[in-house]
Amino acid sequence: MAKKKHHAQQHEEHMDETWLIPYADLLTLLLAVFIVLFASSQIDQKKFEQISKSMSVAFGSGSPAIFDSMRVDPQSSDDPSAADSLAKSAQEQAYVEESAQLMRTKQILDKYIQDNGLTNELQTILTDEGLLIRIKDNALFPSGSADLLPDSRRTGGEIAKMLLPLSQKIIVSGHTDNVPINTGAFPSNWDLSTKRAVNFVKFLLSQEKIDPGRFSATGHGEFRPVASNDTEEGRAQNRRVEVLIARNYRLQ
Repeated sequence: MAKKKHHAQQHEEHMDETWLIPYADLLTLLLAVFIVLFASSQIDQKKFEQISKSMSVAFGSGSPAIFDSMRVDPQSSDDPSAADSLAKSAQEQAYVEESAQLMRTKQILDKYIQDNGLTNELQTILTDEGLLIRIKDNALFPSGSADLLPDSRRTGGEIAKMLLPLSQKIIVSGHTDNVPINTGAFPSNWDLSTKRAVNFVKFLLSQEKIDPGRFSATGHGEFRPVASNDTEEGRAQNRRVEVLIARNYRLQ
């Protein structure tokens, strides 16, 4: 009888050792957590996402909350190079998206120019600064005047419609040739170019409900030519109004 009792006691002791299995699982989970805590200070966000997914699969549905609470915030990262890299990537993406938007606007305006036979009066150029709309002065104003021509109002109205959905700043600049002017209204080319820019801005704002805070007007006189002033053809190119849709984002 004593032997039977002894064997029963040994069997009960072996049954009690089953607690070691969940204990081992707990230790494994804790070890994994500490490894991730250590590694998270040395990896970027993309690698952390991969680790999080792998650990979620390994430990079941309860673990994602643990790793989400440890997610690396790029803004609070202790690694300046990682934060700079993320910021640069976001800047480049914004630049590409804005370039595509400006290109679509250019295509719409180019079609309008082509359909209305305005290729000699209007030109669009996509630059590092933004989308530039170049308008010859005789398409907008009489010679030596800053009063808009009646026919120019249609073109100005179309440009205003294209500017309405955009968020960029709009810079309107007036330019002249180097032939001096000295009248009661315009003592110099500075005055003429500035007044033309201001009047065109006023007209654009009268066509659509565009935020005036996005606009600025400036006159450059004859000091920013795009062609030689030695010929009549060159002087005609220099007499112009430019509308710049200035980029919000630039590549560093």
